[in-house]
Amino acid sequence: MDQIITRHRHELKRRVLTVTETCRITPNMIRITLQSDDLGDFVSLGPDDHVKLFFQGDGDKPEMRDYTPRAFDTAARTLTLDFAVHGEGPAQEWAEAAKPGDLLHIGGPRGSAVVAPVFDWYLLIGDETALPAIGRWIEEMPAGTHVTSLATVESEAEQQQFDTAATHQPIWVHRPLNLAADPAPLLQALRQITLPPGKGFIWIAAEAGVARAARDHVLSELGHPKEWLKASGYWLLGESDAHQPLD
Repeated sequence: MDQIITRHRHELKRRVLTVTETCRITPNMIRITLQSDDLGDFVSLGPDDHVKLFFQGDGDKPEMRDYTPRAFDTAARTLTLDFAVHGEGPAQEWAEAAKPGDLLHIGGPRGSAVVAPVFDWYLLIGDETALPAIGRWIEEMPAGTHVTSLATVESEAEQQQFDTAATHQPIWVHRPLNLAADPAPLLQALRQITLPPGKGFIWIAAEAGVARAARDHVLSELGHPKEWLKASGYWLLGESDAHQPLD
C-alpha cells in the first residue's frame, strides 16, 4: 500500500513575534496576527502542525502550550493563530489581554505530517480546539476536492465561515461547553453520516475521550480503513497541556 502520511522533520527554531492585530472572529475565538523577520524561513507543511508557545509562569521554567498555525505568509513575515477562549490557562489569558506591540515566544513546528493527495473525499471531525486545523485544511484544498466538516461548538454564534475553492459541506453540532468531554453529541451526528463512495480520509481531533469514541465508531461501525484515518486527543479533561495521538 502506498504511504498515506509522510512525516517531515524541520529545524527546531525559537522565534520572538510581535502582535500586530487581534480580533474576535466568534465570541469565544480570538484571532491574533503576529509579525517577525524571523518568519521568513517558517515552514509548516501540514494543516494540523503545531507550534509551541512559551509563557512566563510562577516558577523558573516557562509554561508551554501547543497551537496550530492557522495561516502564515513568509513573504509578509506573518503568522496567524486562533485561540479558543472558554476556560483558564496561560495561553487563553495571554490572548484575551494581547494588544499590538506585545511579544510572543514560539518554537517550531518540529515537524509536519502530510497526507498524500490521493483521496476522493475528506471528513474532518473536531471541536473548538480543532477548528484552526480544520479551517486551514479546508481553505488550502484545491478546486474539485470534496470535504465535509463535522464540528461541535457551543452555539450558532461559534460557527465559522471558511473561504475555499473546494466543495465543502459543513455540519455543526451545538452543545454546552460543560459537555465538551461528552462524546454523545458528536456520535449522534456521526451516526447520521453515510460515507461517500470512493477513497476517503478521515481526520479527528477533540478531547481525548471524544476523539477516541469517534475513531472507534468510524473504524467499527462505518468500517473505514485504519490506514485512511488520523485521530488525536487535543486536550484531556482535568489535565493541562495534554495531547494524545490515538492512531
